Amino acid sequence: MSEPLVVVEGVRKVYRTGPREVVALKDVSFEAYPGELIAVRGRSGSGKTTLLNQVGGLDRPDAGRVVVAGHEVTALPEDGLLTLRRDVVGFVFQSFGLIPVLSAAENVGVPMRLARMPSAEREERVAMLLALVGLERQVNQRPYELSGGQQQRVAIARSLANRPRLLIADEPTGQLDSQTGRQIMELLRALVRSEGVTALVATHDPSLITLADRVLEMHDGTLRTARAETPLTA
Repeated sequence: MSEPLVVVEGVRKVYRTGPREVVALKDVSFEAYPGELIAVRGRSGSGKTTLLNQVGGLDRPDAGRVVVAGHEVTALPEDGLLTLRRDVVGFVFQSFGLIPVLSAAENVGVPMRLARMPSAEREERVAMLLALVGLERQVNQRPYELSGGQQQRVAIARSLANRPRLLIADEPTGQLDSQTGRQIMELLRALVRSEGVTALVATHDPSLITLADRVLEMHDGTLRTARAETPLTA
């Protein structure tokens, strides 16, 4: 078996509001391997988003360690975290997060501009990514001209801009109807296969769980189960 891309060991996270403490993560440990699509399931407030934030370097745990692609995330300084989030990890959020005044192509190209990718290479990769998510005819449309499902496809294409090794998607189907949500989850699964990335996808939708290779179930900040699923054929 290959080496894990993600290693989470004994992660604990506590939020404090005055004298009150809320333990969001309690000694969570798991590993994720290259080419896996892992669903992180749990009710609202179970710790799904908090866990993804620790893995992606958006927040720091109070105890434990996180390693992504050989980088100990929990030990990185701020500039190291910025590099990790730019070059190693791609993010997809429930709210799409597109820039309204930019076209689909321009939105996808933003991370490449920040990475100072040459313009010719950038334009070629933008076109390839939009074709990959089925939006080659929408390159010049702005977010308000696209459906919710199309906007999320643009967001997924943008998340792949700098060839990340890990894709983190936090409730990516939360604002979509069930049919469109399933199409987005199927797209993520196809991209895991074709691009060779590892994906952690938080969802509470049971109809999407069967599309994952594995399921991590969160309950009150604890990882209760980590069971294998039978992957569907691509």
